[in-house]
Amino acid sequence: MKQILAVIVSVSAIVTAGHAAAQSNYPEKPIRIIVGFPAGSSPDITARHLGLKLAESWAKSVVVENVPGAAGNIAAERAAKAAPDGYTLALAVNAQIIINPSLYKLPYDPVRDFAPVSQVGVSPNILVVHRVVPAKTLRELVTLARARPGEITFASGGSGSSPHLAAELLKTAAGLDILHIPYKGVIVAVPDLLAGRVMMMFSPISVVLPLVRDGKLRPLAVTSLRRSPVAPDVPTIDESGYPGFEATVWYGLLAPAGTTATIVRKLHLETVRVLALPEVRAKLADLGIEVIGNSPEEFAAAIKSEIPKWARLLKDSGIKAD
Repeated sequence: MKQILAVIVSVSAIVTAGHAAAQSNYPEKPIRIIVGFPAGSSPDITARHLGLKLAESWAKSVVVENVPGAAGNIAAERAAKAAPDGYTLALAVNAQIIINPSLYKLPYDPVRDFAPVSQVGVSPNILVVHRVVPAKTLRELVTLARARPGEITFASGGSGSSPHLAAELLKTAAGLDILHIPYKGVIVAVPDLLAGRVMMMFSPISVVLPLVRDGKLRPLAVTSLRRSPVAPDVPTIDESGYPGFEATVWYGLLAPAGTTATIVRKLHLETVRVLALPEVRAKLADLGIEVIGNSPEEFAAAIKSEIPKWARLLKDSGIKAD
């Protein structure tokens, strides 16, 4: 019996040592970053900038896998159910993690099933209107909407999307009656906005900034608490008369729950190093994204604190998934 126990202990020690060695040598093979949105989208471009620098640092390929559909839920589920070995990660946006749980019956839990690595960055939505709308400021738009209840139309990227929820926040804050026209993504809505078939839209700033600069759309406000460096002349909604208004889009790197603290720490430290590189910061800034690079603990706390905020808004507004 003692001999058997000795063999078991010996085998256990070997296995443990093997796991420890694998973690210390991580990564030893290619890494996959799953993105729940199409190629060319802001999350996709962000993941590719990050992945390129991680690959250069570790001399291991980092592949971005686009898994669009179901508001990002398919991609999030795939990442959550992957082996917790650090070789499958998710570059997620806040809708997948803090908003969708209140809209859908999800096969994953945003708190239980992920190991946060770091919030990569944050980007505001920007409120833009068609050029024929007789409002040059947010205050003027609010006055117009109050005078014409139910007539002002706003586009969004779909029910429960970040642009939609930004509009719902404004409706609540300003007491507006405006008509929601959902699309399957903000990019799809842009032609109708340019043609004047819808009057206004909240959008990720990177999507419409070229149109704003060309004078094809009029910007009224951004949804961050500070002005965006890529549109410094556009005021915030907070400073336009609605203190505390914030409805931003964040991008975060997550690993499956169960990924060891050693691997999460390696991922975090390297991610933060990459995000500090001037060329990476510049490329993200072109997308209207400000770098965050917080700790796994800070990221986890942010997720837990934001879920109830949006759950309340969704409940009070009666918003349902498309």
